[in-house]
Amino acid sequence: MKRVLLLATGDTIAHLYRPGHSGVVSGAELLETIPSGTLPADVAVEVEDVMAEPSWDMSPSTMLGLARRARSAILERGFDGVVITHGTDTLEDGAFLVDLLAGRAAEQGAIVLTGAMRSLGELSSDGPRNLASSIVAAADRALHGAGAVVCVNDEVHAARWVTLVDAASVAGFSSAPFPVLGHVIGGRVKTLAAPPARPPLVAGEPESDVALIKTYPGMDSVLLTAVVDAGARGVVLEGTGLGNVPVDLFATIGELSEWGIPVVIASRSRTRGVPLEDLNFIAGLAGKLGAIGARGLAPSKARSALMVALGTGGVEAVRDWFGRL
Repeated sequence: MKRVLLLATGDTIAHLYRPGHSGVVSGAELLETIPSGTLPADVAVEVEDVMAEPSWDMSPSTMLGLARRARSAILERGFDGVVITHGTDTLEDGAFLVDLLAGRAAEQGAIVLTGAMRSLGELSSDGPRNLASSIVAAADRALHGAGAVVCVNDEVHAARWVTLVDAASVAGFSSAPFPVLGHVIGGRVKTLAAPPARPPLVAGEPESDVALIKTYPGMDSVLLTAVVDAGARGVVLEGTGLGNVPVDLFATIGELSEWGIPVVIASRSRTRGVPLEDLNFIAGLAGKLGAIGARGLAPSKARSALMVALGTGGVEAVRDWFGRL
């Protein structure tokens, strides 16, 4: 038998609203929504309910705790795969953090995150099907080595690439311009593309206090120092275009880097995974002043990456880690 651990965190996939019942069902009750005979006969599912905030308000400590649970379930408890139910608002962020911390567990088992756009009881609820497909994916050796993935709408997406692009559609997740890794068909995963390269390993503990700031023309640099004064150990700036940020921030970026506070620049647009220094003059200048490029990551994922990278050490260690990401 293949053993799969289901870590159930509630949220939309477990919400049930109908006369006489309103609230969140347990992981065991959620598992019962899958029609009998849907799952392969050689898969045994064990359930653990995890107390968690709604995904739009999920704390870094909760996300890190889920990542550690998934990793230990495979490496220490012998599970063949792990499924984590998660709210869709921050599903891509949680999945990438799990991926970054998976380590050797990614080679020995599959880690699958899933959620639902429609709650239980709604017409054509997508939760039961997403859960069933995710359990199938978690039990399939085809995903060993792929790292954490997101399985929704019978599609398997790499955690590094997946993004919620439509909050009102059951087909709201996309990996574009990258391909989906595969589809769940007939009780197995049909792979379609190779997964992204595995991230560098990290021996130290992640740092949860990382700020994410959206930049805009005319922005005052005091916003950067304010979050550091409040305790932030690192800062991610969401720039525009190739990773451009207002010139008025440059001096502060340099100061923070000298103080041991890494500043990572991501973009609200799709960008190539190259260092800042390889970009045009303005974006490249920020890199020369100490900023670190996000290597094509979306800003929220760059924040997850910086949380993990801070476990390697100071600014130069973080720079080296991002260079290998």
